[in-house]
Amino acid sequence: MDIANELWIVLISASPFVELRGAIPLGIANGMGAAKVFFLAIIGNTIPIIPLLVFLKWSVNKLEKMKGIGKVLRWWFERVEKKSKMVQTYGFWGLVLFVSIPLPGSGVWSGSVAATLLEFKFGRAFLAIFLGMLIAAVLVTFASLGVIKLWFMFI
Repeated sequence: MDIANELWIVLISASPFVELRGAIPLGIANGMGAAKVFFLAIIGNTIPIIPLLVFLKWSVNKLEKMKGIGKVLRWWFERVEKKSKMVQTYGFWGLVLFVSIPLPGSGVWSGSVAATLLEFKFGRAFLAIFLGMLIAAVLVTFASLGVIKLWFMFI
């Protein structure tokens, strides 16, 4: 693998909606080593956390006034708010679980929205989102390698 492919893994991991849930299987499918993909995806998925937690509320207030973008943001926030009942109920550990679920609609971006909506303090939100991201990365990596499939074959 060359540096361009490694950069793609980082960029895909940093992107909304796809995040590391798409980047890890893509990297492994393209022949990149699982450990390398795992760490590149962690780096990429960590990149948006701080800007999201710091600037999300401010930028949404500005962007919400724009017709098309405002509608999309309101739709996304409403969707995250509906899905974040677990976060509301269990606080820090609910946010960890919310981010760790390797399904579309949960992850670093949506976790940052949930933390912002629920007014988590920065350090607490960052830690919960980062822990959830690590759990998701492990689950997605194992699933991509077929480890989970093998496990269930023997149970």
